[in-house]
Amino acid sequence: MFRYETHLHTAPVSKCAKADVESSLEFYKSLSYKGVFITDHFLNGNINISRDEPMEKRLDFYFSSYEEAKKLSLAVGIDVFSGIELTYKGTDFLVYGLDKSWFMARPDWETLKMSELLKLIMDSDALVIQAHPFRTASYIDHIRLFPQQIHGVETVNANRETLTNEMAAIFAEKYSLLEIAGSDNHQGPLQKRLAGMEFETPLKDERDFIQRIKNKEGNIFHFKIGG
Repeated sequence: MFRYETHLHTAPVSKCAKADVESSLEFYKSLSYKGVFITDHFLNGNINISRDEPMEKRLDFYFSSYEEAKKLSLAVGIDVFSGIELTYKGTDFLVYGLDKSWFMARPDWETLKMSELLKLIMDSDALVIQAHPFRTASYIDHIRLFPQQIHGVETVNANRETLTNEMAAIFAEKYSLLEIAGSDNHQGPLQKRLAGMEFETPLKDERDFIQRIKNKEGNIFHFKIGG
């Protein structure tokens, strides 16, 4: 089976990430992963660039981690794919299948309500997954669910407690939503609990991943290093 990290944050793009691209790739290679998805916090989230900067400059900065990872991928020996994590008042969505040109062609995307933006993204054949939907924190006023504007749910998040993941699984089941897993790794090589998706054959690209998830192919896995 070929294993993939679906939820990875890297410095300096994600403000809360503690590890850079190279150390993160080497970490996953050491664990025999086939590939990783770089899913840094997007322009409306905890990103290390001011929202006052022009859209093109912010997008260039956002995709810089992914582009660096692609350059390093051959030397490290691991496949690299692109994703984003959209944020709405502490509610997060993993999106796969959009590139820089998509956002440049729709400069008004930041003015849309989140429900409208998610619908637009779904209509563009990208994959929308609500990440850790039952997460609670001091900065999250209340839990928000978007069952009509997503394809699926991150039902196993390695950084969340058991109850949070169990509630996510119930949400997915009751609304007949797709299920994936991810580590939500902000620590790079210091991450001890991991989760992701595994497939019988290697992924070709982001579009291949989207199609396999929509076809309910692949298996969720999770484990703890040293445990």
